[in-house]
Amino acid sequence: MNYQPRFNIVLHQPEIPGNTGAVGRTSVALEAKLWLVRPLGFRIDEKTLRRAGLDYWQHLEWEVVDHWDHLIGRLAESSDEHLHGSTPRLWLYSRFATQSFTDVPYQPSDTLVFGCETSGLPESITSAHSEKLIRIPTGQHVRSLNLSCAVGVAGYEASRQIGGLS
Repeated sequence: MNYQPRFNIVLHQPEIPGNTGAVGRTSVALEAKLWLVRPLGFRIDEKTLRRAGLDYWQHLEWEVVDHWDHLIGRLAESSDEHLHGSTPRLWLYSRFATQSFTDVPYQPSDTLVFGCETSGLPESITSAHSEKLIRIPTGQHVRSLNLSCAVGVAGYEASRQIGGLS
């Protein structure tokens, strides 16, 4: 990778390789680091994962961690405290949140966290970070967006606020 990641995108226990591949491609476009929290619903070397990321996967900065606590530890280690002054802030996307994702003041090194496609984030995580829960509003006939679409919508709002892409 030829750039310092602007922020982090986390997929907690993703199940569908095509979604993860598409999120990888979006992460490259946004100059964001992608974190995958196990267990994954697919093998990392599965060709459909790479196919969804097309030829962009080689440019992706990404890391797989074994569990949530491992992620939190790695985020703390990877944060550049000299430039940003603290560990990365978490923003957890949930259809049950009340605060809109557009009301959040995103900053460089923030971490956008998304749950798995079928069940979202576990209650143990959302309850521990309830003040950081945000949602992407949808019309009454849609429970939630597809994971890769949600990451795109949220990632581009964070990127717009942070600035720096040309």
